[in-house]
This record gives sequence, structure tokens and C-alpha cells, in this order.
Amino acid sequence: MLSYVLDALGQVEVDRAVIVVGHKGEWVTKKMQEHLHDVPLEFVEQREQRGTGDATMVGLVGLPEDDEGDVLVLPGDTPLLRSTTIESLVRHHRESDAAATLLTSELDDPTGYGRVIRNDDGSVAAVVEHRDATEEQRSVREVNTSIYCFRRSLLAPALRRIEPDNSQGEYYLTDVVEVLVGAGHRVEAQGAPAAETAGVNDRAQLAQAEAELRRRTNQSLLAAGVTMVDPGSTYVDTTVRLGRDVSIFPGAMLQGDTTVGDGTEIGPGCRLVDTSVGADCVLTQVVSDSASIGDRCEVGPFAHLPMGAEIPPDTATGAFYTPDADA
Repeated sequence: MLSYVLDALGQVEVDRAVIVVGHKGEWVTKKMQEHLHDVPLEFVEQREQRGTGDATMVGLVGLPEDDEGDVLVLPGDTPLLRSTTIESLVRHHRESDAAATLLTSELDDPTGYGRVIRNDDGSVAAVVEHRDATEEQRSVREVNTSIYCFRRSLLAPALRRIEPDNSQGEYYLTDVVEVLVGAGHRVEAQGAPAAETAGVNDRAQLAQAEAELRRRTNQSLLAAGVTMVDPGSTYVDTTVRLGRDVSIFPGAMLQGDTTVGDGTEIGPGCRLVDTSVGADCVLTQVVSDSASIGDRCEVGPFAHLPMGAEIPPDTATGAFYTPDADA
């Protein structure tokens, strides 16, 4: 999920991204460093999880002290966020000359989310967490998405003024809004579709996010000339690279660093993981992991290619093929 957020940031003109890690921080750092991103990464550790305000203060340590630009703050569990939405947030922030700008969404059921309370002129007066909100405030449907753009010179001083005076005993980043407003600064809000700003907090939300990402990926591939008999039952990771005029049949799963050459047909029931497939091949019910298939091959049905298997060009394996069985 974090990689999707970083990919969106990579399409925006940001100087660097600071990732605040805590639980399993070493594992997260290692995983992020294994993949190249379009934005330089820094990692800082929040040793004790004391809330979003504390995490933001820790994150500022990873930025140069003399940087007087704007600071984006984003959660790591919003994989559907688009770069165009981030750009729109920053543009509104700068055009309004705000001290801070919140990205907000309207929900039919805002239970659990912080409510955005506005002034009569449309500016933001406060963000009140659900557990701390009054019944009147809970009737507000506009919610904070935990995505912000701050003026750097004002953010750190405001963070030093917040207190853990809430039911959780944590430092809320949302309290910075009241601090800035109380100091006479203007805080703005920019709306965004709720489906795009949704966080992932359980397995059901994870499945919904994966379905939307799969839809976006398949739409992009279709626009690029890939044929999918049934996009709704076709699974292609964003890391997969497909050539021209590739055809994919229902039930196929292409994962990891898989590559497929021009004109190849991936038949139903194939699952290819980190596999290289040449041009003008026909694969039928093939399960493959870290294997290599040359050009103009016919593999399957019911073929199993284990790690390291190589199929030479112009090979027809026949049914129920495994390299070990034919050795």
C-alpha cells in the first residue's frame, strides 16, 4: 500500500519523502528500499506511538532545517490516492495562501472519522475526532482524510503547542488546525472523492482497494492494446510488463516481475509469477514461478514450471509437463 502512495507522490514535484516507521520498522524500511521510487526516501523511527501529531514532528526531523517550502502529510494506507488529487490539494493551498489545507471527503456514514467544522466564510475552524465530537458535530458528513498540505514555517511551532488532552491521550495532528486558526491563520479544505481517499483498516477494505486497483490496471492495459476476454476475472500486477497484442483469457494471474512478449496468448487458468515469456507463445493452464519461456513456445495444458525452469524457443511441451518429469 505504501508503494502506491509513493508512486503517486513520484508524479508530483516533491523533493523527498520521509517515511515514519514504528512497529516492524526495519522490515518496512527493507521492503521500501528493495524497489526504486521516483522520489528520494528518508526513514525516521517513531519509537513510541503517541499519535499522528507526534509522528509528524518525528517526520520533520528527516527534512532539511532550512527548507521553507510546503510539507505534505499523508497516511501510508491510502493506495487509491491519485497524483492529480495531490496536485489539486497543493494548488489550492498555494492559491489561497493558507497556513494549512486539508483534503476532505463526504461520507454517507462518517462514523469513526474526524469531522470538519467550518466557519461561515467556508474556511476550516477545527477538526473534531469522532470519539470527542458532540451529537451535532457527528451529524456533519464532511470528514478529514488525514491528508494535508502545511506551510513548513508554521507547522513545527504549531505542533509544539498541541497537548494530548483527549480520550486517547495522544497528540492529534488535527489539533494543529485549531492552533493555527487561534493564531489568526487561515486553514482551507479541498474536497476529493471518498473512494479515492479511503484508508485500508481491515480485510474487507483491503479487498475493495485491490478490486479498484485491478480495475485501473486493466483499463490502462486495454487502452495500450492488450486484449482481455473478461477484465473482471483477470489479475495483473502493476509491476508486470506486457508487449503488444498480448491476449489474456479469464482466470489468468500475472504477478511480480513477469514479462510477456508481443503477440503471446495467456490462456485460462495460468498463474505466472516472476516469469519471462517470449513473443508469439501460447500458454494454457500453466503455473510458473521464476521460470523462462522462449519465443514461439506452446506450453500446457496443465504445465508446472518451478523456479529456474527454462523452455527453449520453438518448444511444444504437451500436456501435464514438468521439467523434472521429463529429465
